[in-house]
Amino acid sequence: MNLILLEPSDFIDDNRVRLHGRRLTHVLQVHRASTGNQLRVGLVNGKLGHGIVEHLDAATLEMRVELDREPPMPLRVRLILAVPRPKVLNRTIAAAVSMGIREIDLINSWRVEKSYWDSPKLSEENLELQSKLGLEQAGDTMLPTIRLHKIFTPFVREQLPQALRGSTALLAHPEAETSAQRASGPIVLAIGPEGGFIDREVETFLNVGFTPISLGPRILRVETALPFLIGRLF
Repeated sequence: MNLILLEPSDFIDDNRVRLHGRRLTHVLQVHRASTGNQLRVGLVNGKLGHGIVEHLDAATLEMRVELDREPPMPLRVRLILAVPRPKVLNRTIAAAVSMGIREIDLINSWRVEKSYWDSPKLSEENLELQSKLGLEQAGDTMLPTIRLHKIFTPFVREQLPQALRGSTALLAHPEAETSAQRASGPIVLAIGPEGGFIDREVETFLNVGFTPISLGPRILRVETALPFLIGRLF
């Protein structure tokens, strides 16, 4: 946790906060802070700044905070991601958010197990928690927009074309002939399940304007493919 992420409900007056639970435990066990120490803080969907510890014990942390800096600029990427295995989803969402991705569409695919959609990992509460963990890691405050699409074809054919206006649309595909290269401007990036999108799904993406790109000869896991591609494209 490189940033103590604050909620509006944490404020006990205009510039003082009181924290409990997970964030308090982290301050005690990792930062090993004491009264008078300064910590990096940021308000969810707001500004960054610092907090001065005024009171700290096993039950409560109180800080006087000053929020005076804007959060870092987002990565100009809208991520289209076939729902990965539940145990991988948490890591992938946190990683995407830590890289500055603020729009994520989780979609269905033929190779996505139906049971994945019933996982509590896809609950609004868990997706928000994983997003906050990514923000705390990166020193950012802006929560992403995460959308769930259980039906593949209507989303790709009917909703995506509007999102592609003014953007470069790229589809990560093992059989593509063109390697991922540095790009300019906003990007819509689609990444399939670990087995890849099936041919019919690839064709649907191509028909709405996506260009297939290769990650090379190796088949990568989703949580590895994402940072690999972002490093190549930016």
